[in-house]
Amino acid sequence: MVLLYHNHNKVVKVISKGNAILSFDKKATIATVLLDLAIQNPQSKIIWCHENHQEFLNLDAIDSVFHHNKMMLSYNPNEISFLGKKIGYIDESPFIKINKKVTYPTWIMSGLVGVIHATVLLEVKNKIKPDSDFDYYLSSIAKVCMPLGLLCYSEPKLLATNNINATVKPSNFTLFKFVKQHYRTRWIFLLFLNLMVYEFKFPVLASIYSLFFKNRNNNTIKLDKIEVNASTKAIDSQTVDILIPTIGRKKYLYDVLVDLSKQTHLPKNVIIVEQNPDLQSTSELDYLVSENWPFKIKHTFINQTGACNARNVALDQVESEWIFFADDDIRFNENFIESAIDLISQYKCKAVTFRCFQENEKQTIKEIFQWSAFGSGCSFVKSEAVKNVQFDLRYEFGFGEDTDFGMQIRNSGCDVLYFPTPEILHLKAPIGGFRTKPSLLWSNDEIKPKPSPTITLYKLLHETKEQHNGYKTILFFKYYRNQSVKNPIKYYFKFQKEWKRSLYWANELINKA
Repeated sequence: MVLLYHNHNKVVKVISKGNAILSFDKKATIATVLLDLAIQNPQSKIIWCHENHQEFLNLDAIDSVFHHNKMMLSYNPNEISFLGKKIGYIDESPFIKINKKVTYPTWIMSGLVGVIHATVLLEVKNKIKPDSDFDYYLSSIAKVCMPLGLLCYSEPKLLATNNINATVKPSNFTLFKFVKQHYRTRWIFLLFLNLMVYEFKFPVLASIYSLFFKNRNNNTIKLDKIEVNASTKAIDSQTVDILIPTIGRKKYLYDVLVDLSKQTHLPKNVIIVEQNPDLQSTSELDYLVSENWPFKIKHTFINQTGACNARNVALDQVESEWIFFADDDIRFNENFIESAIDLISQYKCKAVTFRCFQENEKQTIKEIFQWSAFGSGCSFVKSEAVKNVQFDLRYEFGFGEDTDFGMQIRNSGCDVLYFPTPEILHLKAPIGGFRTKPSLLWSNDEIKPKPSPTITLYKLLHETKEQHNGYKTILFFKYYRNQSVKNPIKYYFKFQKEWKRSLYWANELINKA
């Protein structure tokens, strides 16, 4: 472990864990010194901290929160990052609106305090320029390497207190340069358009300045050789409960149960919530009783339809350490659960979405990385992570309940990873019987809300104002191709009316909470 202290402009001191003072190039930038330390200490964690806050640096917590080498942690208790909030205009990901109270996934790093392993720095050494702006350099590493498997977090445990004032002044020049170097070029023009429309600002010089920089997304960076073996346990009892809502898919559900019965690591309980809106109906799943299964089946039959409600009913019955959120039309091999548990133990994660593919679909993603979504039919989650989390019934029969559930998990301090293996085959079975068209609050509205009010609900609850407005701009252009009004002026006013109705109904849903 090596500690680097700086004053935001230059390095002032470097010491080893045993408090031995180490030499460094006093004329070099902070980023360059960081790289030099990685070369000199290739098997060490490199920690940085602003000299004004070294008394609050929580070294004891680092071993527990930095539990493998393919991680990058930093923390800034203030809401404004060096890029400011305007980055939200072109980035819809959940990594922008950071919950500073918990461990939260993000590529927005801070030079205030943080830690990275030397092996990561050595891999990016000749591929990402050591910028003079330390915040920029750290965030550049995270933004480039996050999709490649580097796990990046805002970690409040790095500091013994969060009562720290570390003001930054975001610059349009820095913002546009960062966008050019880490996103497709078209986002420069969309960012400019959004600033013009929503803030009446015209950063012409900043946008032109950014065009002189090259994109940094480098496909020669390989993090595969960096060891991932968590220093602390993620699995205790290894018990698993399977959670399956079902409606009218008797045959497909049977095949899922057969796959579960052949597992090398058997589940403890399979929790099935069967729905049928017919008040005179009874269960059609006779094989649950007529056949012998090597696990306990908890079967609940209800007359209320809706996946959100069904999953909540099942969540109340969970007993095991882990929950496998499954669909009733998936297939998987016999070592699926065992392989899943092995990988979870290796990464010490609490929520994982597995690759869920359709037949003849090609595998395009091979890395394990931080997932921006959540799959309610293909995910493992530690039961303690959802102790106070449920599927929000305001999304019932709409869109967004999966992503909302994922955001609730993240805001409780639990990241969601994507594992490309072991795989799940999704059969996409025909919609089961007994379905009735749901009656939504806006079903009879004369003006059709656009987007769906449940999508707007998600954005109001979990995104910044800039992200919501950026989405509006993109939707405005995309929707134009798919609707009948081709007069641009008439379309503009039509879109505005539909957008306002979506906002209205989303706020009605919020008020129902």
